[in-house]
Amino acid sequence: MRTSYREDDVILLLKDITGLVQPQPAEERERLIQSGRHYCEMLPIEYVPTEKYMELYRSSLESFSKPMADALGRMAEKVMASRGEDAVLVSLARAGLPIGILLKRYIRFRYGKDVPHYGISIIRGRGIDRNAMKYLLERYRPEQLLFVDGWIGKGAITRQLQEAVKDYEGVSPEIAVVSDPANITQLCGTHEDILIPSSCLNSTVSGLVSRTFLRDDIIGEDDFHGAVYYGELKGADISYDFIEAIEKYFSSAPPPEEDSGEGEGIEEVRAVSGKFGIRDINLIKPGIGETTRVLLRRVPWKILIREDSAESPELAPMLRLAQEKKVPVEYFPLRRYRCCGIIKAMADT
Repeated sequence: MRTSYREDDVILLLKDITGLVQPQPAEERERLIQSGRHYCEMLPIEYVPTEKYMELYRSSLESFSKPMADALGRMAEKVMASRGEDAVLVSLARAGLPIGILLKRYIRFRYGKDVPHYGISIIRGRGIDRNAMKYLLERYRPEQLLFVDGWIGKGAITRQLQEAVKDYEGVSPEIAVVSDPANITQLCGTHEDILIPSSCLNSTVSGLVSRTFLRDDIIGEDDFHGAVYYGELKGADISYDFIEAIEKYFSSAPPPEEDSGEGEGIEEVRAVSGKFGIRDINLIKPGIGETTRVLLRRVPWKILIREDSAESPELAPMLRLAQEKKVPVEYFPLRRYRCCGIIKAMADT
């Protein structure tokens, strides 16, 4: 699979489907998804950020690179304590790719060990890429594989991963993430809902790769799941700018982790569901990363924010997107999350 990432940073076990799939507008995709079409059978039109939004992104990257680097360092220390130097990093494309690269680089910085790193696809409701898993298990022991992602929202992909690995004896469903406000995994840098700057953009901060795709007319029985390479966006590619901005704050002694608190994020999702009468909890996307993605590629109904976070610079890019797209924002008594995106039920439009 083509990507603007270098092969010594990551190898993508994906099929290049560039030019084979016509991207669709958000409203069209949303109607199809909510009428039963699976999201993995379509690709969104990539959001083109305004200059004002990019100014906020750059400001956020400058402000939050160190907190993210600290969280990534804590995650890496846990990974090495749990798995050791034989770990093989398996990032979930696409949000996991820059995080996996940073984790690989931190392990080299801290331990002098160059661990293998791959990117594969997992799709909610469709499972993990079986051909990619076959490829990996022909080359590595099952216990070496460690899944990596950017953050955990309410845990849907985590549960999908737990189900998927039942078919692979010895493969652990454990996942390493920078931020886990859902309070699901121990291999995290923080249980706080922090801004991971790469969540603010799409392919231009993720190696110019689309989200992953799976449809029978394009992905054959022996193929990896697919993705598009956006070569036309090469001039706007800041994938390595992001990596290097975080990397310069690597420390061999990251600050200690805070207490994770009680409860899991899914409890708050159910509270939001009850308050607003939302029967399908897949329409509720908690956390900064998930809320931003709702604004970037779905059709938002409203955004909920925690009152004490209203002026937080961490929410500035997300709130700018909400303003651009004229999405209402209101307060809600969230505890584990700073914000939550709700997708519009298209039957109501």
